[in-house]
Amino acid sequence: MDRPMDLVVTRQGSDWQARHGERIWRAAGGRGGIAPKRAEGDGISPLGCWPIRRVLYRADKIAAPVTVFPMAAIAPDDGWCDAPEAVEYNRPVRLPFAFSHERMWRDDDLYDIVVVLGQNDDPVVPGRGSAVFLHVARPDYGPTAGCAALARGDLLEFLARAAPGTRLCFRDN
Repeated sequence: MDRPMDLVVTRQGSDWQARHGERIWRAAGGRGGIAPKRAEGDGISPLGCWPIRRVLYRADKIAAPVTVFPMAAIAPDDGWCDAPEAVEYNRPVRLPFAFSHERMWRDDDLYDIVVVLGQNDDPVVPGRGSAVFLHVARPDYGPTAGCAALARGDLLEFLARAAPGTRLCFRDN
């Protein structure tokens, strides 16, 4: 059986792109570029291919995306642990939460759709990166903290096109 097409995210200078088959979209990526992940908070989009685990979305803002991946709505008390010293590191958590974390319920629309990637999750290694997602890009496609990002419409198009087994690959040219 043939492997499904991956979403390949690359960077040429300051320009990022994502390719799925013949379809190419403008993208954003980590402020630290694409490289092997060194440490939590390094801003690097981690070199390699990462399975898509599930899709999270803001049901108060958009309808459930059309996709083959498992989905769940984001709630106001959802967070994601980014504290390497916590047992919950690189896992979803409920807020309030005592350790460092990201809020999944954001006011800036970036997490209206969040594709959770299987980066550093099997097993989780403290400090090797957390919360590496594919999410909605800023209007100016500004850099992320290490995630990949597409315009909302492009992200919805990708999710509708993707097949079971599709991965997101950060590749250095």
